[in-house]
Amino acid sequence: MILDLKSVFLNESEGISLDASVDMSGADTGSACFTEPVTAAIKVANHAGFVEFTADVSFVYRFDCDRCASPVSRTFKYIFRHILVAALSDESGDDYIETPDYKLDTDSLLRDDILLELPSKLLCRDDCKGLCPKCGKNLNEGSCGCDLRETDPRLAALRQLLSEQ
Repeated sequence: MILDLKSVFLNESEGISLDASVDMSGADTGSACFTEPVTAAIKVANHAGFVEFTADVSFVYRFDCDRCASPVSRTFKYIFRHILVAALSDESGDDYIETPDYKLDTDSLLRDDILLELPSKLLCRDDCKGLCPKCGKNLNEGSCGCDLRETDPRLAALRQLLSEQ
């Protein structure tokens, strides 16, 4: 959605509030996916000469746990804030969002914010135990009984010497 913010930029104490949805189904996130559109409560307000963009977003994200590969659906909620400027002048653009012609593409901005905020390691729970390296059983469901004490193959000759005595 393209917002026309000219009235907000030109009038102090002016603001816009709206509810929007962003389709993230085409976002490349590997095996994970967005199960429904992202909902966003957007506010743009001019506070004493600077324009602030705030978006309160919520979405359901489906993924496979990185440790145990169990399918998980989780609701994420984030609040994003940006300072908007009509044009940048010799300042770093990292702190501000430039809005040429007083127009802002909210879908693109929110898509970038969400993809940058998603965790790099997606787990079903914080204390996920993962899979047994021998048999592949999900260790969250209980122990598998495998003997995980493996001797370093470089010490095999020493083990052989000890077993001869």
